[in-house]
Amino acid sequence: MAEPRQGEPSARLEAAFTRIWKTRMTGLPFLNDRLRVEAVGFRPWQGEWLGALVTPWFVNLVLLPGEGEWTPLAQGGERIVSLPAGGFRFVAGHDEEIGEYHACSLFSPAQEFADHDTARAVAAASLEALFDPANDETRRAAEAPPRSPVSKRDFLQGRFSGAADVDRG
Repeated sequence: MAEPRQGEPSARLEAAFTRIWKTRMTGLPFLNDRLRVEAVGFRPWQGEWLGALVTPWFVNLVLLPGEGEWTPLAQGGERIVSLPAGGFRFVAGHDEEIGEYHACSLFSPAQEFADHDTARAVAAASLEALFDPANDETRRAAEAPPRSPVSKRDFLQGRFSGAADVDRG
């Protein structure tokens, strides 16, 4: 188990990803020069820190260790994280400054954003939607009215919705 890092992680994330941007990412053609690095909306979630990260090359959801149990994954390992809006796939990454983190891609590359304010607003709206239980597809499906069962006889006679007999003459 990784040692948890406590305290809101925005400053650490911004410093680490700004360093990555200014060193390893410099000059790459897929960078959006209208964006900068910004951590958006980090909050505790089930003992971990969850928020969004805007960079010139992506907008991702990011999980970092918090006060709860953190199960480390190998670089590139995956886990499904259950949020109020459903399950989302996160992939493990590692940075020497921030340690292990898990990321879920929202936009990569981030070319379509006209400006940083728009990218930040999309990141914030994405977080808000994740915590809205009305967006949970499983729950919506469970609340949908039950479909009428189709008997073998109805199926063979072309009645797929349990509707009354239809004149086939």
